[in-house]
This record gives sequence, C-alpha cells and structure tokens, in this order.
Amino acid sequence: MTQIAERTILFADLRGSTALFEQLGNAEATSVVTHTIAALAAVIAPGQGKLVKTLGDGLMAVFTDPPSALRAADQMHEVLDRLVSRGHERGASAGLRGLKLQIGLACGEVVEMGGDCFGDAVNVAARLIDHAGDNETLLTAEVAATLPAAVLARARALDRVQLRGRAEPVQVHAMSHGRRSDLAATQFGDMGPASEPEGIRLGWGEQQRIFAGPHLPIVLGRSPQASWCIDDSRVSRSHARIDWHGGGFQLTDLSYNGTYVRFGRDGEIVSLRRGSCTLHGRGSIGLGAAPGDGGPTLDFEVLIFMDTLPSPPAAPR
Repeated sequence: MTQIAERTILFADLRGSTALFEQLGNAEATSVVTHTIAALAAVIAPGQGKLVKTLGDGLMAVFTDPPSALRAADQMHEVLDRLVSRGHERGASAGLRGLKLQIGLACGEVVEMGGDCFGDAVNVAARLIDHAGDNETLLTAEVAATLPAAVLARARALDRVQLRGRAEPVQVHAMSHGRRSDLAATQFGDMGPASEPEGIRLGWGEQQRIFAGPHLPIVLGRSPQASWCIDDSRVSRSHARIDWHGGGFQLTDLSYNGTYVRFGRDGEIVSLRRGSCTLHGRGSIGLGAAPGDGGPTLDFEVLIFMDTLPSPPAAPR
C-alpha cells in the first residue's frame, strides 16, 4: 500500500568501523558493528518511530514529527557513549573506542511504499551525513522550526550548505553532542590560550581575512556558496568547517580527501578524516593534502584582540 504523508527522516552513520575490521578481523568486527547498530535501533520504536532499514554501519528511520526524531537522535548518541565507555573500562581496542556517530534529520512530504520511504526529505537527510562532524546531529531549518525554544538553544546555524546532487543549498543547524571534541582533547590536551580567543585570521596566497563571531561558521570548499571558495580538484564542495565550540575555534573535516593541520612551523601534522580539532596559536591547514605536499594550504592565527591592544601609558610619577 502506498501512502503520502508528512514525516521526519533520520539517517545515522557509524564512523570508524573500518578500523575495527583492520584490528579485530572480519568476524569479530562484524559482531561489534551489528551489536552497536542494533543498540542504536532499539531506541526508535519506543520513541514513536519506525526502523526502515539498516545500512551496514548505519540505519534509516521514519518519525511522525521532528521532536520525536531529535529525541531519538539524542538517545542514540547516549547509547554509543555508554558502549564506548564500557569499552574503555574493559580495555577494548582503540577501534571500538574511536567509534563516532553522525545523524541527519529532515522533514517533509514522503512516499511510503513497500516498507521503504522516498522523497526529497529522504535524500536531504541522507546527504546531511556527508557534512556532519563527529557525534553531531545536523537538521534542516524545517526541523528546527518545530522545536521548542529551549531545545533550539542547543543548535548552531551553519548557514546554507550545498548538498551533493541537489541544485539548491539547504539551511542547516547543528546539534553537537558531548564526545564531539574528544579528538581535540586526546591529541592536544588543554592547549588553549588562557584568554578566550575572539577571532581567527586565515590567509591563502595574498589573501588575508579575519573572521569573528558574526561570520561563523566558516565553510572552506570549492562551492561558490562557501565562506572561502578554493577552486582546486582536491577540495570538496564543502571541505571543512570552522565554528565556535567549547570556548574555542573548532575545525571539522567534511571532505573525501581529508583535512590536515600543522601547529606552528614545524609541528607534527594532524590528519582529520571526518574528525575535529581545536585550533590554537598559529599554523596551517591543508585541504586534500598535508601542508607542504603541494595542495591548497591556508595559514591560520587565532587572535585574542585584547592582547593586540597597546598598553595604557604609565601613570606619571
């Protein structure tokens, strides 16, 4: 039976599963991924949703309203948190401890047929996964418009995002979850400046631009809609995003070829593959290739404007 109705679509994707297969072997890794997806799916029916299908290391679900879908998304993040925490306690492999969850939510008219769902909302929710950071839920403006003010206060507007295969960009909001900044914490420790940063300077060739609060988030990519358009075949349309998170500027890779960060002139290069890190001090960002390997590279400097002001003159004696 075919039915057309207003529905909210949820796509969830478990990232980091490839490392499990490398470390645990096919049989054990398949068991871990299957168990994890089943645990995530278990929150759908109690949350007034319906599991449409599982997709290897992901799933698709449909809900009658956006708030129910967002509650289920929050619960899925919590489920993965608990699984990863238990893995830490029991000495599980680094692959299990590194699992991350990305979720996309979109709502609109959907055709339900043969146990599956079709429509623009389905396509948008699936494509949002490509732009989500670690342990982050992305949702469309239509979903955000239905949320209570207290819930919407958790969201950050990401402006209009160009989705693959879609002519018109989509207004997107991001809901971050607690473990989203784990990568930065484990790689760099507490390395932020004592004073809160207030702006970031980016440079590419002769171009120098300073971004502050009203200009965030910054999207780096090949798309003409990007905050900084970089026309290079190695750069994805929406390659990386810089936004304000946890009192600092956070860089998130959204690309297929990866984003690379070097802190200082000769520091170690950090590879972000759909991961995030907090930017501090000065350094360089490579898009699609590591800094120094010939790819597009931007210089960055985190600015504390108070530190750049001249000192007041000394009082006369």
